[in-house]
Amino acid sequence: MTKTETVFAPKNVLRYPRLDTVLMVEEAIQKAKEYPTKAKLLRSLPKKIMYQTFNTIIDYLEYSGKIYIGKDGAIVWIWDPEGVRKLLKNKNLVVR
Repeated sequence: MTKTETVFAPKNVLRYPRLDTVLMVEEAIQKAKEYPTKAKLLRSLPKKIMYQTFNTIIDYLEYSGKIYIGKDGAIVWIWDPEGVRKLLKNKNLVVR
C-alpha cells in the first residue's frame, strides 16, 4: 500500500470531493489577500461544502505540496510550477 492509499483510504474518507470543489478551494486560497485559517477559508467559499469534504481537500493540497499550513494555522499557497520551470532552466542550479 502506498502513502497516498494510506492517507486517502476509503475507510478514512466519507465523501470524496468533486474536481470543481477542489478547484474552488484552490482558487480561494490563491486569491486570498491574507493567509486564512481553515475556519476563515471555509466561511469565505462561494458555495458551502461539508466540513469533512473541506478537510479532505486541505489534506490533499498539503500532501501534494500546493499549500503549507503554518503553526498559527495560516494557509499559504506555495505551488508555483512556472517559477520552478524558470529555476530549472538555470544551468548553474544543482537539484538534488
